Amino acid sequence: MATEDKNRATAAAILPLVGGAANVSTIAHCMTRLRLGLHDRSLVDDEALKALPAVMGVVEDDTYQIVLGPGTVARVTPEFERLVEEGREAAPAPAAAPAGSAASSGSAGSADELAAQGAAIRAARKARNATPFKLFLRRIANIFVPLIPALIGCGIIAGLNGLLINLEWLPSVTPALAAMASGFMALIAVFVGYNTAKEFGGTPILGGAVAAIIVFPGVANVDAFGQTLSPGQGGVLGALGAAVLAVYVEKWCRRWVPEALDVLVTPTLTVLVSGLVTIFGLMYVAGEVSSAIGTFADWLLSNGGAGAGFVLGGLFLPLVMLGLHQALIPIHTTLIEQQGYTVLLPILAMAGAGQVGAAVAVYFRLPRNESIRRTIKSALPAGLLGVGEPLIYGVSLPLGRPFITACVGGAFGGGFVGLFNQLGDSVGSTAIGPSGWALFPLLDGNHSLGSTIAIYAGGLLVGYVAGFVATYFFGFGKDLLAEFNVSQEPVPSPVTATGGTHPAPQDGGPADSPDGPRAPGGSDGPGGREPGSPDKTPVRV
Repeated sequence: MATEDKNRATAAAILPLVGGAANVSTIAHCMTRLRLGLHDRSLVDDEALKALPAVMGVVEDDTYQIVLGPGTVARVTPEFERLVEEGREAAPAPAAAPAGSAASSGSAGSADELAAQGAAIRAARKARNATPFKLFLRRIANIFVPLIPALIGCGIIAGLNGLLINLEWLPSVTPALAAMASGFMALIAVFVGYNTAKEFGGTPILGGAVAAIIVFPGVANVDAFGQTLSPGQGGVLGALGAAVLAVYVEKWCRRWVPEALDVLVTPTLTVLVSGLVTIFGLMYVAGEVSSAIGTFADWLLSNGGAGAGFVLGGLFLPLVMLGLHQALIPIHTTLIEQQGYTVLLPILAMAGAGQVGAAVAVYFRLPRNESIRRTIKSALPAGLLGVGEPLIYGVSLPLGRPFITACVGGAFGGGFVGLFNQLGDSVGSTAIGPSGWALFPLLDGNHSLGSTIAIYAGGLLVGYVAGFVATYFFGFGKDLLAEFNVSQEPVPSPVTATGGTHPAPQDGGPADSPDGPRAPGGSDGPGGREPGSPDKTPVRV
């Protein structure tokens, strides 16, 4: 099957399971997830979506997110958008939910009860996360996430260029590679301004125009607060503030400027007022804040070292669950803009290593649970490449305690990398987005590339081992093992292969199961499934 046909087939398989084209209000994607705004959440068939071969998992937040993995999501999304557009043209009326239909394809009984519990938990979490601060952080993420592909591409080119320069190879090519790697970073403030105005409801091009003032070479002729400004001063933080100000000025103009003059007056006043405030205020203030962020990050790892790395690596997974990790995106971008790399990302990436180690331990601790073991085997390759959602939402988080021990693994890996930072070996990433093994092409530091790679690889190894050990020995209590170390497969019929029938067991007698007594109702012991119910692990509440 051609790649285009495969991507379209994936999109075509997803669309009816999210309620069809009429149920989709918005479509977007990030590095790994197809993010959908939905009119009616009850029309989504979660279990059928998870069963699709291309789907690694689903996450419900402010949007419904389908995890497809890096690369795949960027190819499936355009096909999905085309199918939605075609579906809207063919049937513009929104589809109504059939009477008595269920959102889940699970059978009656325990499967439906668990689905209802999961829906209630998701709704409660969504309500808790809908605070003004977290909604603001999501907006910040929406500004920076679209820039990640360019950051990755330019970062890898920068790493390749540095390698060629160190080896003294292709001296006629390296200047061209330097221009490719640096061009985007030189103008990143413009893209931030454009996306900021778009996110906050203004005219994107006006946000970009105001932010462009920050990187214009001519600002070197301007004095503010007794200092001469420098191009790029304030960086992405200045661009963010300038564009937000431009949005508010523009909205004010739309309310008070007569319509006949709007096309001339509104853009002029927006750029003029926002530009003057940016030049004579925001650039200086944002520059001081940016410098403080860089200074603090260096001080933290130079003095805190292993302790700081331990805390950062251990807390990153909970930050992701709470949505607070989005606050780090502007910090990463500021560090990359200042130093050429962010020293925080390699430490935070150790959380994924702890997650991988924990998943491997779960695999060995639950030898009879075929369902979880299959999930782990299919999700491990993505986990090694830094895509952690399948392991988080399919393995560690539903089990409960293994999620905590995964954080322990991330803490030890982060402590390892932080220790070397304290000893003077900075390990950084030239872009944000990838982690795990996918981060190797983006590594940079203040010493040789070989040393930087060795430290990062050592941190991953420590995270794997610590996550495995913590989970294997402390991730399971007796109750958890009793509940989950059982077969999740449907129990075979009592009719034997030769056609004979065993007599039904008496009350209290052994059932026809190689695993011992059957639980009441025909399930395979605690946590088992009735035949025909979905092959999904129950969410541990």
